[in-house]
Amino acid sequence: MKYSIDKKEQYSILKLQEEKLDSPLSPALKSEFVTLNAEGIKNIIIDLSEVKYVDSSGLSALLVGNRIYNEDGGIFILSSLNDHVMKLIKISQLNNVLNILPTVEEAIDAVFLKEIESDLQSGDDNE
Repeated sequence: MKYSIDKKEQYSILKLQEEKLDSPLSPALKSEFVTLNAEGIKNIIIDLSEVKYVDSSGLSALLVGNRIYNEDGGIFILSSLNDHVMKLIKISQLNNVLNILPTVEEAIDAVFLKEIESDLQSGDDNE
């Protein structure tokens, strides 16, 4: 699986450098999500700008990543989806489950917004 990872303090961006997210790639992507989470990455943005096709196993890998990060109190965001991939996600009604934003920049903003909300909530708990 070809990808790049850009690790920042508050989030990491995983850019998948593959045209297809399908059954040969899905296990590697799932294990990468687990590994990154175990390394302490709480917020992850998945840049799918190069992905032109996703099958059910690819969707399953994305759902696994979503569950891992949400259970850990983080955020899992998909960004830069092409029309075909977005259509498949909508048909599967996963657009109601997954966080999807048009650009990486908007995804970064969403991470910081979630961090601010978390800080405010933990501040309220201390009062």
